Amino acid sequence: MKRWQTLYNAILSYLDYALERVDRFVAWGGEHTERMISLLKKQGLKKLIAIAVIVLFLCAGGFMLWVATFELPTLDNFDERRIAQSTKIYDRTGDVILFDVHGEVTRTVVRLDQIADHVKWATIAIEDANFYNHGGIEPKAILRAILVNLKNGDLLGGQGGSTITQQVIKNALLTTDKKISRKVKEWVLAPRLENLLTKDQILEVYLNEVPYGGTVYGVQEASRRFFGKDAKDLTLAESAYLAALPQAPSRYSPYGNNLDLLEARKNRVLDEMVKNDFITEEERDTAKAEQVTFQKPENFGIKAPHFVFWIREQLEEKYGTEAVEAGGLKVVTTLDWKLQEASEEIVKRYALQNATQFNAENAAAVIIDPATGQVLTMVGSRDYFDEEIDGNFNIATAERQPGSAFKPFVYAEAFNKGYRPETVVFDVPTEFSATCSIGGDCYSPQNYDNVFRGPMTLRDALAQSVNIPAVKALYLAGLRDSLELARSMGISTLTNVNQYGLTLVLGGGEVRPLDMAAAYSVFATEGVKHPTTGILRVEDKDGEVLEEYKEESERVLPEQTARLISDVLSDNAARTPAFGSSSYLNIPGAAVAVKTGTTNDYRDAWIVGYTPTVSVASWAGNNNNESMEKKVAGFIVAPMWNEIMRKAIELYPANGFTPPAPMAEDTKPAIAGFWNTPSGVHSILHWVDRSNPLGGIPSNPSSDPQYQLWEAGVQAWVGGQGIPGFGEDVDEDGNPRISFEITNPGNGDSFVGNTTIYVAAVMRGGQIANGEVFINDNRAGSLDTTSGSFSFVPNDTEGIRRNNNELRVVVTDTTGKTHEDSVRFGVR
Repeated sequence: MKRWQTLYNAILSYLDYALERVDRFVAWGGEHTERMISLLKKQGLKKLIAIAVIVLFLCAGGFMLWVATFELPTLDNFDERRIAQSTKIYDRTGDVILFDVHGEVTRTVVRLDQIADHVKWATIAIEDANFYNHGGIEPKAILRAILVNLKNGDLLGGQGGSTITQQVIKNALLTTDKKISRKVKEWVLAPRLENLLTKDQILEVYLNEVPYGGTVYGVQEASRRFFGKDAKDLTLAESAYLAALPQAPSRYSPYGNNLDLLEARKNRVLDEMVKNDFITEEERDTAKAEQVTFQKPENFGIKAPHFVFWIREQLEEKYGTEAVEAGGLKVVTTLDWKLQEASEEIVKRYALQNATQFNAENAAAVIIDPATGQVLTMVGSRDYFDEEIDGNFNIATAERQPGSAFKPFVYAEAFNKGYRPETVVFDVPTEFSATCSIGGDCYSPQNYDNVFRGPMTLRDALAQSVNIPAVKALYLAGLRDSLELARSMGISTLTNVNQYGLTLVLGGGEVRPLDMAAAYSVFATEGVKHPTTGILRVEDKDGEVLEEYKEESERVLPEQTARLISDVLSDNAARTPAFGSSSYLNIPGAAVAVKTGTTNDYRDAWIVGYTPTVSVASWAGNNNNESMEKKVAGFIVAPMWNEIMRKAIELYPANGFTPPAPMAEDTKPAIAGFWNTPSGVHSILHWVDRSNPLGGIPSNPSSDPQYQLWEAGVQAWVGGQGIPGFGEDVDEDGNPRISFEITNPGNGDSFVGNTTIYVAAVMRGGQIANGEVFINDNRAGSLDTTSGSFSFVPNDTEGIRRNNNELRVVVTDTTGKTHEDSVRFGVR
């Protein structure tokens, strides 16, 4: 019944139009009666009328039967229909769109009062100037379109004759197929929609659903894409450009090759607005002269892709894929786009340089706000779109071995147990496997420089990243307790305690850079853990808040322990013997705690550092686990980390760390660092019960399974020192023996000619007073006497050769003695 009622309403509309034309015809005929009668008599009036009536009824009947077969959609719930809207992911400001998540449509629905008036009138002027006066269809426009299309030989092409109401019916309820049946359905449904909605409501629907090209639907989406602003802020000229697009979005695209056609149609829109008294001629001329800038296409592509897809995965797990792709969610994330953009540039630049210099083609970085747990930056590779290195793989959330960057968690647990930075252990050759002598597995780790330092405080051992004291620290702290502490601080991947042994402290387990940045944040907040998050707020399409960041925190580390770790890791003097006083780990004027990490196979190089306001984890290596050149992280990843940290400090400045409480006066001597006692020199296990380090001296220290192993190494060292040598390398007169060595580059290294080569030299047992650097016997410059460093670019250096270049450094110590060392290198 509804279908026939619909048909009836449509026929009435056309009859009104036909009767109007009959009235005009009769009036004209009254003026020419005699001539008409004479003409009709000659043609056989009765016969002609009969034939016309029969044809008319046959056509009308056939048309009615044809229309009756249509499957017409209902308008009952038109205003409640579900409109697919894409999900927008923003940076923390809510202004920068990082990504538009969508299926086939990107759309943002807004109310009519949130759209500039210029957009409304420009659209009406070019699409349907009589919009506010007709009843849904324009018979005159339909007949004109039919005649024009027939003249052009294409009944369904060219002129459409569609009102805005008809286009709403087509976009919202029908298909875009070019069929007569679809046009008739528009004619039937348009008057009904006019009875259902007001004109403003119909216009609002149209402006939210009209296509503007590609996946862009709706004026708000188009405004953001093309001009980077909301629809309510569009100028007259910008409005005219948008109104020009829907007729042929691809042809008129501002990113295509037909900008002249777009310009002409924009001007036509403005002319039509004047013709219909929507604007003045002066306003039109001003708009035509306005220079409008369209955003570059890449400006509305994906930003921070590794971070975005990390966020999208979380959204889909919580809300479902359909809700994310078509639910119109607004997601405000924690990402700082300014810092992200700078970090991406830095990571890519150094990764490309490292690829030629160290065979490390990829890099990554994560920055977290320690006080909130919010992720400020996530760079998962040197370039997400670089297929050569599988750049879309996100290293920031991947599991890699951290090397010595894991050591601070172990030392923190040791400090929890009561040990102090002043506590001394012996850096001497040590076998840690009790079964080694009877044919079992052996474990006797080496230091990165193959040097043994004798008695060493935990401060110096951690600051200089010396391995043997670190393994001893893990034994004293306890493997299970150290793992539990790391887990509570944010390391989520080391779940099976039985999988690890003493090698854990040297990076034997796999962790994520994201987790490392989060866990180091606990040191920055003096022991308080904030859950890692990338989302500040999620709103649905109606603006209702679905979730919002709320601060959560938990103390997982004693305040004093956190302060002790920060005090050690920010102690530039303590790390100077290993890295030099002016290394990339030191940022003058800023209190920064930092730790390096390099795996034994040189597959991963890490630096993780923090201030009270930022925690920065950086990584360098190869996605395929190929080994890099045999260089420690201080050379490979430190320059990149340093530049990122400087940028982070610039945006998030901070005061220094709070100093730890001083050591109590009654601290146990062995804990306080006294090791050379009247009763002899022994390992710390001689004085400390591992299960109760602050208790009394063990009555039977040899009951500890590691005691004899540690004692053997200590007594061998004592025997070689002739006490009181205290581990010093002395000459025949008992004076400290001075040695000098170039530690970088290595002998036989090869470099690309336009890259910077960093020279590092170390003097042991003395101090450098001055030094000169020679390349192929040509003086290249002076050595920095404080840091023992120098740098040069081969292509800018006099006398450089393709192969077999000699780098020679000559120094004088403070006693006036001269020392020198040299290495050979090649240039590619």
